[in-house]
Amino acid sequence: MTTAVDTKKLTMVQAVTDGMRVMMKEQENVIVLGEDVGQNGGVFRATDGLVAEFGDHRVIDTPLAESGIIGTSIGLAMNGFKPIAEMQFLGFIYPAFNQIMTHASRIRARTLGAFTVPMVIRAPFGAGVRAPEIHSDSVEALFTGMPGMKVVVPSNPYDAKGMLISAIEDPDPVLFLEPMRCYRSTKMDVPDGKYNVPLGKAARLQEGDDVTIFAYGAMIDVVTKAAKTAEEKGIKCDVIDLRTLYPLDKEMIAESVQKTGRAVIVHEAPGTGGLGETIMSLINDTSFLYMKAPVERVTGFDTPVPMFALEDHYLPSAERVVQAIEKVTQF
Repeated sequence: MTTAVDTKKLTMVQAVTDGMRVMMKEQENVIVLGEDVGQNGGVFRATDGLVAEFGDHRVIDTPLAESGIIGTSIGLAMNGFKPIAEMQFLGFIYPAFNQIMTHASRIRARTLGAFTVPMVIRAPFGAGVRAPEIHSDSVEALFTGMPGMKVVVPSNPYDAKGMLISAIEDPDPVLFLEPMRCYRSTKMDVPDGKYNVPLGKAARLQEGDDVTIFAYGAMIDVVTKAAKTAEEKGIKCDVIDLRTLYPLDKEMIAESVQKTGRAVIVHEAPGTGGLGETIMSLINDTSFLYMKAPVERVTGFDTPVPMFALEDHYLPSAERVVQAIEKVTQF
């Protein structure tokens, strides 16, 4: 007999808060640190209420010093804690890059497994919310080429909570990217208590045999709309939410494109050096002889994210994705 699971309607940001709360209740060595995460509850209120519940010895307001936040978290993680470090925006992470690249991602290898770094770096990212310069950067590809770091991006509240819990339990560092456009865009049923969504596993959101669409984060809503338009034109899309950007779910990527023979990759980061290039290489390595058409990418442009209203032109749209779908299905 199946036991009913209690759920509640949550936004993504509420699901993130709930995931931290669940793990802080379960494990006293889970702590949160970052700028304004305590009394102010974080810039997006993702840590709202946690300091009242767990105290300022576990929800720690830090100086405005990203390198210090990450360096301190590495030391804590090597000595029995499970820190969750918040970057106010992914675009603010640059001062901490040295700590992440030269220490967090390498400690396990450097010490031959004697030490691990079980820490999570949370960072809102992405354009479309009319934020100032640097706040909207999508630079996930800086980290997907960094062995030793996992990089994950949920696209909905259910995945956000379950993947965050899995990230906190992971023995190695995880960069947990939270698409700002998804924070309060929708609510969905999220189970109470603890559950896990595995890292390293993509999710098939829609079955189709004509073309595969790969996307993640805020682009999932865009490609879902595009797939609906394509279906009205008789084109059935296999829609894949990558969820984990490193390590990629190579098996699902290969399985899907070998079925459809066509692929469209969508991300809002610039095309040059973006994750799309890695996925194209993987398709070439595993599935080249199955392909019926060249792979198409729909991405942001090779410029900094423009200010305010120009974001709408910069970001991939459903219309651009439909054009790419129609292009590859001509073959």
